[in-house]
Amino acid sequence: MNAVERRQEIVRLITTNDEAMSGSMLAKELDVSRQVIVQDIALLKAAGYEILSTNKGYVINDVAAHTRVFKVYHTNDQTEDELTTIVDIGGTVVDVFVWHRVYGKIEAKLNVASRRNVQQCIEGLVSGKSSALMNITSGYHYHTVKADSEETLDLIEKALAKKNYLAPEI
Repeated sequence: MNAVERRQEIVRLITTNDEAMSGSMLAKELDVSRQVIVQDIALLKAAGYEILSTNKGYVINDVAAHTRVFKVYHTNDQTEDELTTIVDIGGTVVDVFVWHRVYGKIEAKLNVASRRNVQQCIEGLVSGKSSALMNITSGYHYHTVKADSEETLDLIEKALAKKNYLAPEI
């Protein structure tokens, strides 16, 4: 397999995999070093592919998906329910961000698409190693959510509103 074929295979693997793929996983799959994967990813990004690096690995930004930003508010104890509500209806929580009066927009990629992803996210927060980003803005934060249709996003919005997670618009 030459370099061009390998990069095409990287795009195929990242696109068709339901979860993020780490550089190590890609390297093993393609029988190259992790450094080769990092270089290939950089070349693919330069070629216009919207490949995102997350704490779980690489994902490709699905521009065909429908997205919506939700402004939400809840306690730390409600985080798991909020995320589970979104993924159970068919959404993927792409990111979380807050608007800080001094620092501006602070964002973290999540790509939470399943209950398993929710559990991994919650485990990271309850381990005490990290605090939820919403804590710096008293519980207010935003999520970019993607889904297969506007109807799914509408269902997610209704479910979040029913649970009083949607923040009031000012």
